[in-house]
Amino acid sequence: MDGDNMTSNDNKSTNVVWHEAQVSREMREQMNGHKGCVLWFTGLSGAGKSTLAHAVEERLHQMDARTFVIDGDNVRHGLCADLNFSDEDRVENIRRVGEVAGLFVQAGLLTLTAFISPFRADRDRVRHILGNDFIEIYCDTPLDVCESRDVKGLYKRARAGEIPAFTGISSPYEAPENPEIRVNTGHGDLHVCVDQVIAYLQQREILF
Repeated sequence: MDGDNMTSNDNKSTNVVWHEAQVSREMREQMNGHKGCVLWFTGLSGAGKSTLAHAVEERLHQMDARTFVIDGDNVRHGLCADLNFSDEDRVENIRRVGEVAGLFVQAGLLTLTAFISPFRADRDRVRHILGNDFIEIYCDTPLDVCESRDVKGLYKRARAGEIPAFTGISSPYEAPENPEIRVNTGHGDLHVCVDQVIAYLQQREILF
């Protein structure tokens, strides 16, 4: 059955089944020259998640790897344009990204995501979806350093009460307890942080 042809009352239809591809994930990975996985960059606003994710992608691209960055701001323009920043919508935002990232992994891609993803339970939910394909990377940057990088003026507005439920100010950030990788994006050199991520991928034999 075509999944686009369900009736409005058929969202949970038992007629929707998973179709196995003729081209397997392993076949795609062999062609790509590396395994697929999700590098999940998490940290406060201004912690350097997007900067590091794109720098890692650039290094991987130079190594002929097949990559894609799912950026937190970018998905708000399309995939998650209907969501706001309430706790409930943040949960749904991360769920959707986790599901999309899982599809990219099946394509054998090295998928990098840059999201604050402040709640530990949400990241654990994505870990449950992705299993061993999920690599949590904590961009460990103190709040005062993040505020000093506040090019968008978000922290200033949050402290003025203009932005409700802003992570790190009026809404909590739950730091990872046991991330696969912890990078010092507060004071560490960007190239050193990139080297750290690449070294982990080589250690895990994700890069052939």
